[in-house]
Amino acid sequence: MPGNMGVVYEGPGKVEVHETEYPGFELKDGPGVNPANVGRKLPHAAILKTVATNICGSDQHMVRGRTTAPQGLVLGHEITGEVVETGPDVEYIKTGDLVSVPFNIACGRCRNCKEGKTGICENVNPDRPGSAYGYVDMGGWIGGQAQYVLVPYADWNLLKFPDKDRAMEKILDLAMLADIFPTGFHGCVSAGVGPGSSVYIAGAGPVGLAAAASALLLGAAVVIVADLNKERLDQAHSFGCETVNVALGDPKDQIEHILGEPEVDCGVDAVGFEARGHGRESETEHPATVLNTLMDVTRAGGALGIPGLYVTGDPGASDEAARHGSLSIRIGLGWAKSHSLVTGQCPVMRYNRQLMQAILHDRVQIAKAVNATPIPLDQAPRGYHEFDEGAARKYVLDPHGMLASAA
Repeated sequence: MPGNMGVVYEGPGKVEVHETEYPGFELKDGPGVNPANVGRKLPHAAILKTVATNICGSDQHMVRGRTTAPQGLVLGHEITGEVVETGPDVEYIKTGDLVSVPFNIACGRCRNCKEGKTGICENVNPDRPGSAYGYVDMGGWIGGQAQYVLVPYADWNLLKFPDKDRAMEKILDLAMLADIFPTGFHGCVSAGVGPGSSVYIAGAGPVGLAAAASALLLGAAVVIVADLNKERLDQAHSFGCETVNVALGDPKDQIEHILGEPEVDCGVDAVGFEARGHGRESETEHPATVLNTLMDVTRAGGALGIPGLYVTGDPGASDEAARHGSLSIRIGLGWAKSHSLVTGQCPVMRYNRQLMQAILHDRVQIAKAVNATPIPLDQAPRGYHEFDEGAARKYVLDPHGMLASAA
């Protein structure tokens, strides 16, 4: 049996790469594992040799100490890998398959899964619907920023790439299918982005950039990306987006300068609960800022896609209400403008096969859009630090050197 190494959360501001246990077909007790899941047998699972595993902004929320994540948690929910072993109940996935892993863990059997709502599966997290690898309060499934990882319900969850050699030629692009590309796409679909539409995307991190690329793929006429970080705004501009620097003031004025009017057809929140204010308040956290701005700048009758993460518990919040996920949202404004809002985890399986085809047939260059940057697994702490400092990159960990070989 091979060994295993994984990226471990060691407390606020600190991650380290440690030797971790090689996966088995039973959930064992450990940091973050829900007691009701301990001892759960997994004959339907597969063990993957990790080819690519990405650092996500959602991981950063935990590493900053902005959640109740326990010390010792193995991180990582964006996983692409090669199957090395399958449980006795796995029928269709085979050893040697190269696969993408949706970050949602879903059973495929419950009512929500059967309705395509795989982000809120009822059977994988004893506390509430919805689960993910290596994430706080998500059932305790071990994270995939590691050399090897276990994927339950393998026949249901895994997306097999049809041609392994061809997939390795585009592996950095395909690595975005686990989360940020479908998540950005879901934000745009939820907001009603279509041919000829104008869209305002709050946030130029990897999810915001993926949303911008998705909006262009969906036929948007104008994609406006807003952020405080010039380097990230330059990255958005590099593939055809207009940009708004919210540190300079009210986004409406800058939108009007771009469009000739102060409103857009569609709005996407790719920031979430650690939002800052605009203009003179841009150095201070104001967690409802993005949601309120989206309602302000989106036309009456428009829709808001909200893939940005909001949490039920934030120990580092700026006020007592926000510590419990309560924000001062101008719901009256949204009601008056008849806005539709879609929140929650992206149901990755709703989109990942189609987006895989778009990648394989050269309809989109998502790795280029998000500036995907491979680094070895042992450099994960550096990747986390630079990403937290605002680097305009999507760091992709390469546990076995397979990305370097493909390049």
